[in-house]
Amino acid sequence: MSGIRIYVPGDAVAVACGADELARAIASAASIRKRDIEIVRNGSRGMHWLEPMLEVATDKGRIAYGPVELGDVDSVFEAMLAGGGEHKLRVGPPEDHPFLKKQTRLTFARCGIVDPRSLDDYKAYDGYKGLAKALANPAAIVDEVAQSGLRGRGGAGFPTGIKWKTVAEAQADRKYIVCNADEGDSGTFADRMIMEGDPFVLIEGMTIAGIAVGATKGFVYIRSEYPHAIAVMNDAILAARRGGMLGNSVAGSTFAFDLEVREGAGAYVCGEETALLESLEGKRGLVRAKPPLPAHKGLFGRPTVINNVLSLATVPIVMDKGAAFYKNFGMGRSRGTMPIQLAGNLQYGGLFETAFGITLRELVDDIGGGCFTGRPVKAVQVGGPLGAYFPRALFDTPFDYEAFAARDGLIGHGGIVVFDDSVDMAKQARFAMEFCAVESCGKCTPCRIGSTRGVETVERIMRGEEREKNIAVLTDLCNTMKFGSLCALGGFTPYPVMSALRHFPDDFNTAPRLQAAE
Repeated sequence: MSGIRIYVPGDAVAVACGADELARAIASAASIRKRDIEIVRNGSRGMHWLEPMLEVATDKGRIAYGPVELGDVDSVFEAMLAGGGEHKLRVGPPEDHPFLKKQTRLTFARCGIVDPRSLDDYKAYDGYKGLAKALANPAAIVDEVAQSGLRGRGGAGFPTGIKWKTVAEAQADRKYIVCNADEGDSGTFADRMIMEGDPFVLIEGMTIAGIAVGATKGFVYIRSEYPHAIAVMNDAILAARRGGMLGNSVAGSTFAFDLEVREGAGAYVCGEETALLESLEGKRGLVRAKPPLPAHKGLFGRPTVINNVLSLATVPIVMDKGAAFYKNFGMGRSRGTMPIQLAGNLQYGGLFETAFGITLRELVDDIGGGCFTGRPVKAVQVGGPLGAYFPRALFDTPFDYEAFAARDGLIGHGGIVVFDDSVDMAKQARFAMEFCAVESCGKCTPCRIGSTRGVETVERIMRGEEREKNIAVLTDLCNTMKFGSLCALGGFTPYPVMSALRHFPDDFNTAPRLQAAE
């Protein structure tokens, strides 16, 4: 057998687990055996407990092995040469694994399958079909996106179609498409996975957005902590430009659209759209007062569509399959699928894309397998460092924007961080206030001063100083921050603080603390 194709993920998770070293070791093993191989650095399938997960192309499809370490290379390589033979690390066909079989992969349909730097590979897996249909009827794009029910996947959940319609109707000499790839929430990695594993779907989505609203220029704003994503996105943009999918004549049409990557400096507040625009313009990342909205006066004062990676990467599916197809998934006003990121103290962490409506209990207990430590799950935080903490009593809450809001929670970017019963929720509440204090841009008083006073107040409660009075002060402070802050950084910080206080009051009691210390 010759010309064997082996997939070694170039995804940051796999690389952190030694994938680069494995790729070199496999190349060496092939050279010693004088075997002709091709190594493809694909993205991750999202089963992170199996990374690095290597795959080999066989006559019967791809066979996976994982997690592979350097000491396993020779034996795994021999199994691969045997056509995907038996091995203690053999996973089998990835698509047959229960973790993947339970999913509805739309946005992530190609992630882990294609060569992320190959335009031909992307097209071979139905890439650019959405753009082709968009070019066939450009005037219908905005309505199609609106009818699909697609909402912002970055956290706010604002209807994408309404935002696009506003920009499309705005009059200006120039308009922009900006992709918010600043992904700073704890326990989130879906944006990074798309950019590292299927970057052309984001490029296609942004191109469709540009055609829809009359924009000819787009920017992908990526935090500097994502060097692998930045490199892959730049390579993919260059390949799309060379292949005629970007530039003065997109896919041979009369429409022009081009893209550039811009690196952020890692400020959490730059995940807020107006602070991101300030940073993109070369200024300090400070939140802008609204109005005007970015849709009217955004980047460089021009009408701007600013959407999250997942929102834009989903548009090609909507255009290819149709609004009715996409809207058929989900519940209530939460339509389509959500790439949920399972992290923290879990047996099986990774990315799980499914229709809205699945419960936290299913995600944590069934999909995630419970705590890695074997201890009971005490709490989950959904929506990043500013998301609410949910106790087991709320685990039947369906994953839905309105269902979470009804219980004072946030879906945010879809990140779930799990904690076992050893966690101290008072310390978590203090951390939320401290995080806000450190990351605040300083423009508004409730966020800048309120977070610092919040840390001090939580510490007084933890020490047992006038507990009831300080709880009242903390509650009032949280209300001030929630309704008085300019942006979601200060406005959402009360969610983790108040949920910890409401659902885990014993953790704020000094008596158990003293007993634990003894």
